[in-house]
Amino acid sequence: MTVYQGVGSFVDKTTIAIKDENGNSTNITAKNTIIATGSKPNFFPGMEPDKKRIITSTEALKMTEIPKRMIVIGGGVIGLELGSVYARLGAEVEVVEFAPNILPTMDLSLGKELTKILKKEGFKFHLEHKVQKVENTGNSVKLTALNKKNEEVVLEADYCLVAVGRKAYTEGLGLENIGLTANNRGQIDVNDHLQTAVPNIYAIGDVVRGAMLAHKAEEEGVMVAEQLAGQKPHINYNLIPGVVYTWPEIASVGKTEEELKAAGVEYKAGQFPMKALGRARASMDIAGFVKILADAKTDEVLGVHMIAARAADMIMEAVTAMEFRASAEDMSRICHGHPTFSEAIKEAALAATDNRALHI
Repeated sequence: MTVYQGVGSFVDKTTIAIKDENGNSTNITAKNTIIATGSKPNFFPGMEPDKKRIITSTEALKMTEIPKRMIVIGGGVIGLELGSVYARLGAEVEVVEFAPNILPTMDLSLGKELTKILKKEGFKFHLEHKVQKVENTGNSVKLTALNKKNEEVVLEADYCLVAVGRKAYTEGLGLENIGLTANNRGQIDVNDHLQTAVPNIYAIGDVVRGAMLAHKAEEEGVMVAEQLAGQKPHINYNLIPGVVYTWPEIASVGKTEEELKAAGVEYKAGQFPMKALGRARASMDIAGFVKILADAKTDEVLGVHMIAARAADMIMEAVTAMEFRASAEDMSRICHGHPTFSEAIKEAALAATDNRALHI
């Protein structure tokens, strides 16, 4: 394998020009090409990062001091993860979110529970606030927002972390040289085989539709490689788990309650609190719960959502079960080791099966 360091762009569908840091250009040719240029932090007018006091996740990972006060714009995954890190290091964190709840793309019960937990840790939340502008005032920042009553709210802090999602990084690729155009989100359209409109060029990860997750991108890369090797792989996009690395962790797979309601699907829910679990009480990780959603008629598990210690690892039991279209009763009948965090999955499955949880 040969690795080239530099910035690549298409000359034509089989030729790529690579410019190194010294401005020298090298052309390489390829029978097939995979575009995997990822994403970069997003921002909206009025909150443009200056990378000094108004920062993105990139700068937040390089800071050499712990701020006394930090404003986080965005109550999504990245903002809450990094906000939690700095809060644990001693910063006072305030989150400004346009939506009425944090983690708006996940099952709403998870965001509600995490809000309660983070408030106990000193977080302040300004929900349904629209940011108007952020200013670097020298040794601090000033944020101006409008609340849901259209009243002006001014916040001040040492730093402002702009965490309003990410956008596909496709600028400078020379897509126009091969007859491709990015959509209005900067992404490249692909078919079910991750193939672009140019048959020998594929795209994966954050530059294509779907969740911007490293493990999703990895699976797509493997899928393309296997296809080129003559195999017939597939990815079940409904079963790609989402994880939030706060503490406790959050993990989710499948449909949310809100999605099931919107689709008119009849379902039943079983929920088990971590505070009723022996292992959680022993380690004092009692915050959170596990929730299982199952089809009301067939009992097939449609979604699993959890906020708990080690949720990032536990979610894979649910992913595996759902890949084989397990029912809630199937999951409830699996013998789990004791004491373990994963027992909460069994208990939630029992709760979804005629409310049969053992330890409530």
